[in-house]
Amino acid sequence: MYVCGPTVYSNVHLGNCRTFISFDMIFRYLKHLGYKVRYVRNITDAGHLTDDADQGEDKISKKARLEKLEPMEVVQQYTLDFHNVMRQFNALPPSIEPTATGHIVEQIEIIKNIIDKGYAYERNGSVYFDVVKFNTDHRYGKLSGRNLEDMIANTRDLNAQDEKENAQDFALWKKANPDHIMRWPSPWGDGFPGWHLECTVMSSKYLGDTFDIHGGGMDLKFPHHECEIAQGEAAHGCSPVNYWLHANMLTLNGKKMSKSTGNSILPKELFTGDNDFMEKGFSPSVVRFFMMQAHYRSVLDFSNDAILAAEKGYNRINEAITLLDKLPVSQSSSFSINEWKEKCYAAMNDDFNTPILVAELFEGASLIQKINSGSESINQEDLTVLQQTFRDFFYDVLGLKSSQESLIGDETEHLDKAMQLLIDLRAQARANRDFATSDKIRDQLLEAGIQLKDGPDGTTYTL
Repeated sequence: MYVCGPTVYSNVHLGNCRTFISFDMIFRYLKHLGYKVRYVRNITDAGHLTDDADQGEDKISKKARLEKLEPMEVVQQYTLDFHNVMRQFNALPPSIEPTATGHIVEQIEIIKNIIDKGYAYERNGSVYFDVVKFNTDHRYGKLSGRNLEDMIANTRDLNAQDEKENAQDFALWKKANPDHIMRWPSPWGDGFPGWHLECTVMSSKYLGDTFDIHGGGMDLKFPHHECEIAQGEAAHGCSPVNYWLHANMLTLNGKKMSKSTGNSILPKELFTGDNDFMEKGFSPSVVRFFMMQAHYRSVLDFSNDAILAAEKGYNRINEAITLLDKLPVSQSSSFSINEWKEKCYAAMNDDFNTPILVAELFEGASLIQKINSGSESINQEDLTVLQQTFRDFFYDVLGLKSSQESLIGDETEHLDKAMQLLIDLRAQARANRDFATSDKIRDQLLEAGIQLKDGPDGTTYTL
């Protein structure tokens, strides 16, 4: 599986995170089923121009110029940020994480190959892919459903495309202007690779000329992935990918996320609550659970009410998990646990349908509460299946942590000590028959998302 990774010129935003969390879930499920998965996710550290076009300045070079830094300082800073955010979201690292700058030689070689095959031409030190020539032997536009003749008919003449034979042609190699910072020698002069080329080179190097799954955001379907198909077929003579998967976008309060309009939020701002959109901070696991409640191919809208509701659902499932090892065992079960287990797998086997899986986990949580109250019964064999299935899907497949585990560093220990103090104060108030204070402690903790549970072994709490 190959997934288009981040362009590391700024902090990774929440929409990108949704894409990478979606493919982390797919990676996890394939591994859970027993597949040996080689997961390649690249780092774009060169060649991605502003406006995703063949003209303009490299995004990383532009940032380096503005910040008066070396481009690789920019790359390092935002690669570390990306890794840190993914770690907080409990995403597994890919098997291989190659960089565009680490594969310049391979990109030059594949350009030579495509030129030799007759599908590319050089102009003034730049090399362009000949889309019209390619379309005579193959089909350009088959992934996005676009027709090349219609694209040509609807194209406006652009001055910046003077070098190209056709407006639809795209750059394989760009000549570097004198002030362009990131540049490498090539047979066509100093320059840098086109944005689309790196993914064709790195995916074929590590996964072969044809591989199973290629993923990325929906916005990459055209032109990026369409160009990848063209490059792969031109260079290797075969279709590069068996299955294309695209994660849809994330909106904020019903509008597209955009830095320019201020309608955007960074993961860190969401975790800390330091933003203008949410009434408080939310743990990475709650945010991840919120994302899992929508299918990866559907648009998902982030709002304060929506994530508050997700937090309640997440806490409900967490509460059920804490009961799993304490459930009473009977001689027989009053329901079919294997039927429920099959529904969980059926959901994931249907194009990784996590919202249906989450609905089944809610059913499982309700069942756990009924067993705990004595209105349903379960035997030991079925209980083992229930425990294993619940943990497999919650932890291993959805990649979630318990509410306690989702706390960072020493926060768990600090919270435990503070909560024990409040529990002791509440117990003292109850012993003094000061039920007003006792209820106030309980109710205000509940408003803060912390629920106290009184039991025969004392009082415990859940987030």
